[in-house]
Amino acid sequence: MATGTDQAVGMGLVGFSLLLFTYYTIWVVVLPFVDSDHVIHKYFLPREYSVILPGVAALLLMLFVGTFIGVVTWKNRRPKKSD
Repeated sequence: MATGTDQAVGMGLVGFSLLLFTYYTIWVVVLPFVDSDHVIHKYFLPREYSVILPGVAALLLMLFVGTFIGVVTWKNRRPKKSD
C-alpha cells in the first residue's frame, strides 16, 4: 500500500499531466479556429512551438533512456574468462 506522501505525489503528477494535456489540446486543436486578434491568444505561445517543444522533449527522452541503458550495460559487463 502506498504511503500518504506517495499518493500526494502521484495525485500531483496526475493533476500536472491533465493540466498540460488540456493546455496543449486547446493550443493545438481549438486555437486555430479562434480569431487571431482574440484575447485568448496572449496566453499561448506561437504555433511553431506546438511542434518544436514536443520534438525537443522526445529527443531528450530518447537521450536519457539511451544514456541509462548505456550506463546499466556498462556496469553489468562481465570480464572475459581466461582459460
